[in-house]
Amino acid sequence: MQKLIFLKYGELSTKKENRNFFIKLLNNNIKKVLEDVEITYDYGRMFIIPKDNNFNDVINKLQNVFGIHEIVVADRLFNKDLEAIKKEVINVLQTKQFNTFKVEVKRSDKTYPYDGMELRKILGSVILKNIPNLKVDVNNPDIVITIEIRQKEVLIYSDGIKGLGGYPVSSLGKGILMLSGGIDSPVAGYLAIKRGIKLEAIYFESPPHTSEAALDKVKKLAQRLALYNNDIKLHIINFTAIQEAIYKNIPHDYLITIMRRMMYRISAIIASRENAKVLINGESIGQVASQTLTSMNAINAVVNIPVIRPVACFDKLEIIAIAKKIETFATSILPYEDCCTIFVPDHPVINPDKHRCEEYEKLIDYEDLIYTAVKNKNTILIKAENKEFADIL
Repeated sequence: MQKLIFLKYGELSTKKENRNFFIKLLNNNIKKVLEDVEITYDYGRMFIIPKDNNFNDVINKLQNVFGIHEIVVADRLFNKDLEAIKKEVINVLQTKQFNTFKVEVKRSDKTYPYDGMELRKILGSVILKNIPNLKVDVNNPDIVITIEIRQKEVLIYSDGIKGLGGYPVSSLGKGILMLSGGIDSPVAGYLAIKRGIKLEAIYFESPPHTSEAALDKVKKLAQRLALYNNDIKLHIINFTAIQEAIYKNIPHDYLITIMRRMMYRISAIIASRENAKVLINGESIGQVASQTLTSMNAINAVVNIPVIRPVACFDKLEIIAIAKKIETFATSILPYEDCCTIFVPDHPVINPDKHRCEEYEKLIDYEDLIYTAVKNKNTILIKAENKEFADIL
């Protein structure tokens, strides 16, 4: 008998020609977070054997890996004799507390001398005979004991642990997350990672109007996202000169619209240089003036790259619930303003006109300002397991 962990692929199992690509990538991603484990896989399962038997630590790390539907601790028998199976089933169940049970059998080895129905009856009777005070409940059992009869082995297991699901990170390419210090953008980043997008992030600082504490807050949020993303490049843009030029020259009701258009332009340049295929942000329809459909259209007009808004149709309470789940909420509500909030006008335009935006932008030399901001950007590599951040690249 050998104790091991095996993974169920879930959504990956819907893939056909590309299934092996996704499974190999999942294997590579797991190797980045686990040490001292033996990993093997086939078309339907991935098997992990911790060399130091530290199953809890391995499971905790696997729960942060996208592409896993379920994590199962199982006993593997290489002896497929029925008597050996009976004995091991009893050994497994005697370590658990339950009153009702159900037996399930999966038989991929069709040459095995007993079919699934026969095995369920035989093993159910053995359990009732050897463990007192139990009842069978096929509808709502305390425990489901599953026996898989495979070609070269038998797997015996009960409770599975839900994984994150989704696709393995980077399986769908790279995206640039416009990461502010707020609640919404980290949630948007998490949801994008779940769909297989490898994130890099961009943050716009505006010293002295924004503080070092605000930047540290964003680094902590990026570090939390790195837990799911393996690591994150954080591109830091000094936005002070652009923001001051906008404030001095642009009618104040258009401040936020023009500022967002500049951020989009810069983010698109970084995306092109980093070979990213999309921009990602935390915009939620109607939440603020810059997130009306008309505003989004006016702001989006300055870039050709697709913009993904994972929380666009979520309300604030739904976004907060996810933020708490992924443990970004407490950091996001720290009272340090970012550059999106320091110059908010009393009455921002709700339905900006694209042509008026273009006319107003002629009042500032924004192309040179953008060139300088991009040229002087700082990039930091943030890894989940490190408390400190890597040197500037």
